[in-house]
Amino acid sequence: MAPPKDLPFGFLDGTGFEQLDPRFKGCIPGPERLVRLWTGARWCEGPAWFAAHRTLLWSDIPNNRMLRYDEVNGTVGVFREPSNNTNGHTVDRQGRLVSCEHLTRRVTRTEHDGSITVLASHWQGKRLNSPNDVVVHSDGGVWFTDPSYGILSDYEGLRADSEIGACHVYRVDPAGGEVARMTDDFVKPNGLAFSPDESLLYIADTGASHAADGPRHIRRFRVGADGRSLGGGEVFAECTNGLFDGFRLDTEDRIWTSAADGVHAYHPDGTLLGKILVPERVANVCFGGPKLNRLFICATSSLYAITLNAKGV
Repeated sequence: MAPPKDLPFGFLDGTGFEQLDPRFKGCIPGPERLVRLWTGARWCEGPAWFAAHRTLLWSDIPNNRMLRYDEVNGTVGVFREPSNNTNGHTVDRQGRLVSCEHLTRRVTRTEHDGSITVLASHWQGKRLNSPNDVVVHSDGGVWFTDPSYGILSDYEGLRADSEIGACHVYRVDPAGGEVARMTDDFVKPNGLAFSPDESLLYIADTGASHAADGPRHIRRFRVGADGRSLGGGEVFAECTNGLFDGFRLDTEDRIWTSAADGVHAYHPDGTLLGKILVPERVANVCFGGPKLNRLFICATSSLYAITLNAKGV
């Protein structure tokens, strides 16, 4: 599939960014513009950057496929179809793809030879709901969220009852593979990411998607020195437009998070610095490019990108 010509959006009068704090200005190179790299999906999610071959993988969940963008020649093709309605992805420290699968209700790893290893499918003998997003700690522990979106209907998975009866955040131990519950007070845990030094873990709760008074925020936890315990859990930021979904941090501890009107940038002190306005609802983001300063944006039917004065972790 060949991409359309790069299309700038919303920059005719300089309104492609919304600056809410003076510190946001330095994050955007003066002449930079948002571009649409590709369109044609039903719901884009879970981008993951592979530096070795300069490609980006992401999910088109309802179409049950994974797509691959080649930064060198600008082409987009199908990476895996069917994909078990994969959602979030990440790359571990060995360069392997780790994926959350809605249809099979499991977390998997694609090995270098293409084989699939199941990392998590059950907790205490009960099937997971539908793993949503995933990150890997430097100690090899795999952390993932498990809301019920993939079992609420047949659109992004397969309708079923929750065996666990609640939605939690889990950790897969790198040594024995044990799946441990790390939180028990979320409504719909969604995106998650570690701070650059891994002392903090940020987790979004999108409970407002199915309850008018539900949460629409990101919480911040302190990670124990053992790398496998959490403390705190205070609300870091409330979403001002729609819901937070997936997000990533840069090397200055700023959070770049999805929202209904684009990408919102937060200072580590919790201040909303500004927005990159996107003409479609944003689901997730990922840093990539040779310098890790290219922000790839999965937004509804399209893949967008913009180069920042910020580098991903």
